Order: sequence, then C-alpha cells, then structure tokens
Amino acid sequence: MSEFPPCPECQSVHSYHDGTLLNCPECGHAWNQEEVAEGEDAETDEGAVKDVNGKVLANGDSVIVIKDLPVKGAPKPVKAGTKVKNIRIVDGEHNIACKIDGFGSMGLKSEFVKKA
Repeated sequence: MSEFPPCPECQSVHSYHDGTLLNCPECGHAWNQEEVAEGEDAETDEGAVKDVNGKVLANGDSVIVIKDLPVKGAPKPVKAGTKVKNIRIVDGEHNIACKIDGFGSMGLKSEFVKKA
C-alpha cells in the first residue's frame, strides 16, 4: 500500500510522488495534493439545493418563481414573479416543499426559482 492518497480520477491506490506532483500509473492522471484538498472543501455544498443563480437555499427562505409553472388539476398556472415564503428543503426531484396562496401545498424544482 502507498502512503499517498488514492487517485482522484480512478481511485487507484498505486499513486506515487515524482517530486512536484502525485501521479497515477494506471490512468496517467497527475495532480497537486493541495489543490485536491481545496476541491474537497468546495464539494461540501455540492449536495446543497441551489436556485437558478447558484445561491444555496435553506429551510425558511423566500423564493420567487421565475417562469409560469403549470399545475396538474388547476385551471391556471403559478405565475412568474410569485413570491413563496417559508420553503422547506426535501429530497426528491421536486426538492422544495411550500404553500402557495391559491394553490395550497406543493413541490417545486429549485431550477425554477430564485432566492428573494
């Protein structure tokens, strides 16, 4: 086993140090260990729910719908510009749970809202 971290590309444990970079003999990838460590810190909010502009959303935030969204069983869509208060972040394709006046409880996709 190597004393160096596994390759970030192929996860091979046979990495080695050539004096400046770490290298992987299996896939040929070369990387700087400090840059990989910084990248791992940035990945911590990769699973976070983000709005259309890339801002991280949290429970209790207010958002604005950016386009008309049709609602099954409703005669009219949720109009663009509708402000939705006190959202909840949930798992699933529709990752925002909220209540919209005139529609009731529903799920929204984060790609159709922006943080207010």
